[in-house]
Amino acid sequence: MQFTSQDIEIMARTLYGEVRGEPWDGKVAVAWVIRNRAESDVKRWQGGVAAVCLSPKQFSCWNAGDPNRPKLLAAKPAEVAFRECLAAAAWVLGEAATDPTHGSLNYYAAGIKAPGWALGRTPVKQIGNHVFFNDIQN
Repeated sequence: MQFTSQDIEIMARTLYGEVRGEPWDGKVAVAWVIRNRAESDVKRWQGGVAAVCLSPKQFSCWNAGDPNRPKLLAAKPAEVAFRECLAAAAWVLGEAATDPTHGSLNYYAAGIKAPGWALGRTPVKQIGNHVFFNDIQN
């Protein structure tokens, strides 16, 4: 799959909105979920990395009214956290990384009540403050 500079930019903004406070491995893990979705055969995730990130109700940071949306839109490379998100996106899309999520297409923040789609499922891994799943039928 070919990735564009727009894919890197939109993925980095998604990472910024979702996991800017996470360490490097947490940013990389969420970036892999985005890449895994873009490379999957799930119809709603067709169209590439940017389309996956911007798909309605997939990443809450892009939802209208989410407090992270104005922050991710305003993020500039001068900010350390955004530079880290740009680097994680470029690394994962540049094929220099191994997927630590084992093909996960879904995750949620460990500090919240498990969403309905996660009930009865076994997480493949917890990385930072997020729990990852690769057994959800989308």
